[in-house]
Amino acid sequence: MVPGEPSQWLLKLVSLRIQSVDMTAEERLKSKTLHKLVLYSVKMIPAAICGIYVLNTVLSYLGVDWEGFSYIVQFLFIGHMYLTSFTFKFCVWHRMLIHYILLTLTLNIIDYHWEIPISDRNLFLMYMIITGLFVFMAIYLHLRKTKNTDN
Repeated sequence: MVPGEPSQWLLKLVSLRIQSVDMTAEERLKSKTLHKLVLYSVKMIPAAICGIYVLNTVLSYLGVDWEGFSYIVQFLFIGHMYLTSFTFKFCVWHRMLIHYILLTLTLNIIDYHWEIPISDRNLFLMYMIITGLFVFMAIYLHLRKTKNTDN
């Protein structure tokens, strides 16, 4: 090594530090964008829901009933829950609850409009099996995360 020349390990350390600073800057930008989206959705979703309710009331008074308004409101809430869970970095097991809400809502809509061709008892059993699977997956993911943080 020539006097005054940086060693190889020092150069590697500096380059790794520069890369980590770049990555954190990129992550910060992503985080800021998500936080802006959450703030925007917190401001706008209640206004959109109010507008949908007013429109639904006026159309109902005029004799036009459309269930789509309630579906839009429900999906707005689910979208907001997903956005919030990613922005604030909620656990995977918490997102399983949101996945469950989305799946059951979708199945309810399908059954309401197109009637799933099974008996009420079997439909109930299907929902209970889905609930059991999601509870099992959420508990498994939660315990796996807890086990990884304990080590």
